[in-house]
Amino acid sequence: MGGIGKTALAVETAHQACARDWFPGGTLFVDLRGYDDDPVTADQAVLALLDALGVRGPDLPASAVRQYDAYRRLLAERPHRMLLILDNASDPAQYLPLLPGTDRHRVLITSRDRPDSLTGVRFIDLETLPPDDSAALITRALHDADDRDDRPSREPAALRELTSLCGHLPLALQIAAAMLRRRHTRGIASLVTEIKEAGDAMAALDNGTRGTDQYGRSLVLRPVLETSYRRLPPDRARLLRLLSLAPGTETGTEAVAALTDLDTEAAANLLEDLAAACLVTPVRADEGSDGGVRWRLHDLVRVFGVGVVAGDVGWVEEGEVARGRVLDFYYEWADAADDWLRWLPGSEVPGRFGGRAEALGWLDGERSGLVAAVGWAKRERFAGSAVRLAVCLGEYLEWRRYFDDGVVVGRSAVEGARRFGDRTDEAIAWDHLGIALREAGRVAEAVEAHTRARDLCQAVGDRHGEAGAWNNLGIALREAGQVEEAVEAHTRARDLYQGLGNRLREARAWHGLGIALGEAGRMEEAVEAHARARDLYQAVGDRHGEAGTWNDLGVALEAAGRAEEAVKGYGRALEVYREFEDWYRAGWVLHNLALVHAGASRPADARDCWLQAAEAFTRAGDIPEADQARTRAEHQQ
Repeated sequence: MGGIGKTALAVETAHQACARDWFPGGTLFVDLRGYDDDPVTADQAVLALLDALGVRGPDLPASAVRQYDAYRRLLAERPHRMLLILDNASDPAQYLPLLPGTDRHRVLITSRDRPDSLTGVRFIDLETLPPDDSAALITRALHDADDRDDRPSREPAALRELTSLCGHLPLALQIAAAMLRRRHTRGIASLVTEIKEAGDAMAALDNGTRGTDQYGRSLVLRPVLETSYRRLPPDRARLLRLLSLAPGTETGTEAVAALTDLDTEAAANLLEDLAAACLVTPVRADEGSDGGVRWRLHDLVRVFGVGVVAGDVGWVEEGEVARGRVLDFYYEWADAADDWLRWLPGSEVPGRFGGRAEALGWLDGERSGLVAAVGWAKRERFAGSAVRLAVCLGEYLEWRRYFDDGVVVGRSAVEGARRFGDRTDEAIAWDHLGIALREAGRVAEAVEAHTRARDLCQAVGDRHGEAGAWNNLGIALREAGQVEEAVEAHTRARDLYQGLGNRLREARAWHGLGIALGEAGRMEEAVEAHARARDLYQAVGDRHGEAGTWNDLGVALEAAGRAEEAVKGYGRALEVYREFEDWYRAGWVLHNLALVHAGASRPADARDCWLQAAEAFTRAGDIPEADQARTRAEHQQ
């Protein structure tokens, strides 16, 4: 059950095993948050594991498939046994893709559910602590804080009664110990009395550790939590109630301030007070995010807070207003971050963040909350705000390749836009959903989504949106093997953008058209289309887009028999990709260059390009492609 101490036992076991040198290769740990509203997917977890293995930033492979390949290859190459702890899993789908694929390493999984359908695993069912261990836990916690605290030895009967009231549940015992540390001048018996007077204490304890509420979560903690809650000053109690309604599993201080309608310093002070009472946990931000502290409620504490709010009509409305505030906050900040992701040199510099990296760091840190908040689009009260927030996340989720999140956000946004009755927002939502579906490999669904977006834009007369839907539909059609239909779609997008005078979007349409024409075998037309795209990208200052066009122009030129011109195009693309430290795409440009040199009987040049490609793929974390490039270099004569 939740709060039984699964994680603590797993971590302690790992420490002891490592002390005995059972795992000289070290340990890896991932919290899958399986019972939160936004559980970690295997695709998200593998990113954390790769980060722990030293693969991050530009070294990270671009696609989930290559990320898994890189992860398993790294484990397979490790000469010494490692221990992998996958904590708090609710579904085998969260951890099955993360298994190492080699019997050298060991895996320890914690979960509230027993996956009886799995074979080849050993199950260890955890019960509550024995009474003596429960008493020892509180005794040690008090002694560690103050070695003169002799209350356990002075009040052994009260201590036993307290552990019984806590259901011998480690989390409840830890909270009780924290309360005793705070009230160090009062006896254990006083806390026992308060718990007994907590209203439904006996009913909860009668059910032991098996009692559950409407959410299916244990109620054994309720007496301690109710006592802790009632002793809170009003401002801290209010913050705990509202924090239980926050989206996601961890919330930044600024978002908590918006939720509670406080300034950031006041919110931080109250959060620190709740952390001292063991009712909230401060979590340091991951490297690469905005560097602040985030705050996490244990799931049982969150359920308790939700239940408290639900019991009071006034607090219910207060909570709804708070959710509206945090949605507005998320939209305002996500919109500013999105401006940085779309910013081009020469245009007005966006505000709020100090640059693109800072904007990405904030989005990374708040991602779980942002995605969960979009889920509120299913409620009419929040549909409009949640849909607007979803629109701001499209570019970010695509850039970071969080396609699972993109699908979740897209579907929530579609449903919310329908409920809100805004067909323009619904069209945008369908288009973003189509991009996520296509990148996730669900091409047929992507074609349908972009088609719906196009039809809605046509119905409301949104020509700009229609053009974007046509262009995205063209990409999906091409990946579905419908090349001629893709050519038509990109052509429609190009014509619309030309009429609107949007040169950046026109460049993207020309680029897509060039790729489709090339796949249709119409090489000279493809060359012309890519050249038009390149010129437009140069005119608007989009160097990354220009690099992509130089590469695809090189492909078309080579296919048209113009190899030397292709080499020049690849060279320009490589220059820009290196500038952006986009090593994955740089690797593919070098791959293309190697093929040109090999075809022109320049083996030394081809070998050099293969070796450079291997280095680039290695920096991108794509070990299979790197190995293949080295193999080709070795066989190049």
